[in-house]
Amino acid sequence: MKPTLESGAADQQKTQCLVLFVSKEKQAPAVAQINTATGKLLDTLTTRGDLPPVAGKTLLLPAVTGIPAERLLLVATGEQPLTAPIIDKLCAGLAAGLKSASVQEATVVIDGLAGAETEETHLIALLARSVVNASYCFREYKSTQEEEQENEQTSRLEQVTFLQSDQNNLEQNRQALAEGSAVATGMTLARNLGNEPGNVCTPSWLAQQAQTVAQDNARMEVKVLGEQEMQELGMEAFVSVSKGSSQEGKLISIRYSGGQTDEAPVVLLGKGITFDTGGISLKPGAGMEEMKYDMCGAASVLGTMKALAELQLPLNVVGLIAAAENMPAGNASKPGDIVTSLSGQTIEIINTDAEGRLVLCDALTWAEQNLKPAVVIDIATLTGACVIALGHHISALMSNDDNLAEQLVAAAERSRDTTWRLPLDDRFQKQIDSPFADVCNSGGRPAGSITAGCFLSRFARNLCWAHLDIAGVAWKSDGEKGATGRPVPLLVQYLMDRALAKH
Repeated sequence: MKPTLESGAADQQKTQCLVLFVSKEKQAPAVAQINTATGKLLDTLTTRGDLPPVAGKTLLLPAVTGIPAERLLLVATGEQPLTAPIIDKLCAGLAAGLKSASVQEATVVIDGLAGAETEETHLIALLARSVVNASYCFREYKSTQEEEQENEQTSRLEQVTFLQSDQNNLEQNRQALAEGSAVATGMTLARNLGNEPGNVCTPSWLAQQAQTVAQDNARMEVKVLGEQEMQELGMEAFVSVSKGSSQEGKLISIRYSGGQTDEAPVVLLGKGITFDTGGISLKPGAGMEEMKYDMCGAASVLGTMKALAELQLPLNVVGLIAAAENMPAGNASKPGDIVTSLSGQTIEIINTDAEGRLVLCDALTWAEQNLKPAVVIDIATLTGACVIALGHHISALMSNDDNLAEQLVAAAERSRDTTWRLPLDDRFQKQIDSPFADVCNSGGRPAGSITAGCFLSRFARNLCWAHLDIAGVAWKSDGEKGATGRPVPLLVQYLMDRALAKH
């Protein structure tokens, strides 16, 4: 779904659902129009308290006289100004309200939303992203009766028009809408990839998806390294993970050339463990089905590349995916095994369930040697410890470059895809020292997210590098289960900010 933006009178809109943002302090012109046309209905509802003045609270009116709209959805804006937390609530309220309205088409009136602390264009982009996400549904493997399928389809949102009453900043607002829509498109792809089962989503299948993203785009090129090629290059750390599976590991690169020929690329490196049993260090059976989501870092990279192509940003970007399946087998790695990484550093494998860092460390070295990047950002569902530290709302950020970290934090705040920086302190490095090799792949339970970042940092010493641990935010286990598409908004915002800084 691609939202559109038009100008016109709110009280003349023939739509299945007209959405109004309502403030108790003041009425925007469009809201005043509807209030007058409906015989002061909005005044009555707010006075009676039917719509509490709390940001994000909604009230759905299934039938309203005086206007051609079939339904009226009211979303309270709460107190002004529209700070970032209030914007989050408005976006969530809009998405939830449109779902509950059970309509295929809606018109969202945006008059009077922006305040002194809020750019109208930025708010439009965030709202556009929310309405597209509200229409998301993954039903690829549902075998329901035809009648049930029809009922399901009639409740899905297929078209949304944003409406402003005047012509002011129409083109700028349409550009913002396109940006928000592009981010949502990338999130949709990332969610689809993440929700696919492990028997479909294999490393080879991910390589095919990269080809699909790049097809018909002259700026994009895909290359794939197989297991034998990686073994010949000396990527023993990577192959130590993939060799226990009948599915061949792949290093997938998708290059987008939108900048100058000699411009060093931004590299986005995604962990793509398409299923993680833990290997010989086998995970408990309960909840193991969720380990299909261990490739959500890779999914976010492909989603970001799709959005990047849609936005046609003037940058050179390489999406790099370290794809493997972590399985127990007679030839699988064992705890205590020692392998030599592409960098030449030797690694003692203490825990085969700490496999993501093994594929990523060789991919980092490969990127350094072959891509000469300006920046490398790896994205990985790396540690359960990250969920303990930050829960399911905030991703973890670690970096060896303060400027890069600050840029990512700023992009996270603006995109409302939040992150929190954790330290990369040398005192933590001692936990991953090995008596038998240069480094071991697990530092134990204390500061598990940080020691995982410290491990990767040893392979990024010559890079401007950042690490995003998305283990807590990449999917939901309760309520509305499934992949979230994060951190596509953060990554796209970072790239848009980088492109803007060039001009």
